[in-house]
Amino acid sequence: MNTNDLKIFEAVVESGSFTKAADIMFTVQSNVTARIKSLEEEFNAKLFSRTSRKVELTEEGKILMNYAKQIQHLVEEAKNEIISNETVNGHLTIGCMETTMTLKAPEILLAFGEKYPAVELEFKSDNRDSLISAVLNYKLDAAFVSGPLNISGLEKIKIKEEQLVILASSKEAGLNKLLAKEPMKSIVFDNGCIFRERLESWFSHKGIHNYKSIELNSIEGIINFVDAGLGISLLPEEVVSRYYQGRNICTYPLNKQLGTMTTLLVYRKGKAPSRALQSFIDMHIQDIA
Repeated sequence: MNTNDLKIFEAVVESGSFTKAADIMFTVQSNVTARIKSLEEEFNAKLFSRTSRKVELTEEGKILMNYAKQIQHLVEEAKNEIISNETVNGHLTIGCMETTMTLKAPEILLAFGEKYPAVELEFKSDNRDSLISAVLNYKLDAAFVSGPLNISGLEKIKIKEEQLVILASSKEAGLNKLLAKEPMKSIVFDNGCIFRERLESWFSHKGIHNYKSIELNSIEGIINFVDAGLGISLLPEEVVSRYYQGRNICTYPLNKQLGTMTTLLVYRKGKAPSRALQSFIDMHIQDIA
């Protein structure tokens, strides 16, 4: 077995096909079949169940997939550590929520890039559950997510607390009159978004059950829809005060339970972080110290 066998194995898993895996790995299907057979002999286990349409992991295959991700990640870290010697370098992929991407990513990229120019830093935004899953499955090195969080496989560092507010158009007569309209309209991100969850909890607290959600995929879109009077939303107060002061938007406070959001930096537990990731972590510990 070599690391390329594991890459071929992962390509089959991700594509669900020996033929597609061959294309991904720039090889022929017969080589993919041979390498998978070699792995099955190595582990004395059947790794895939094959049907006429696709291949699926067996329970033994799922176990190997988990370890394959760790092995590939460790090999890349080892390469970076050996090459870097005294210089911190490598590649970090950091996940974050849409608001973190808007508010913090530019200054993080600038500050970290000035201190560690040899590290390639990449940000990807997604909802909380997807970010957590991506960290656990080695697709992200770390992620900024909302707390509280209690997952055994993750380390966490408290970064900051943010105040969340209700957003409504200032063209409307006031929040109470808006709430009297039926159906109530909310402007939100897709399911899994912490801001959508908090807004829907607030609706429930207010006894509002008849509402329609308009789903958008950007803060700018949400702001524009609220400004136009198409519905209300919920976002960090800093988003409005820092970037959208001139818009026709009023903000309304929430109680402490719904209105306070803790942002955490999470990364995998169980082994020492790479030098690049540890440098990223240390920078944020210093910022909150």
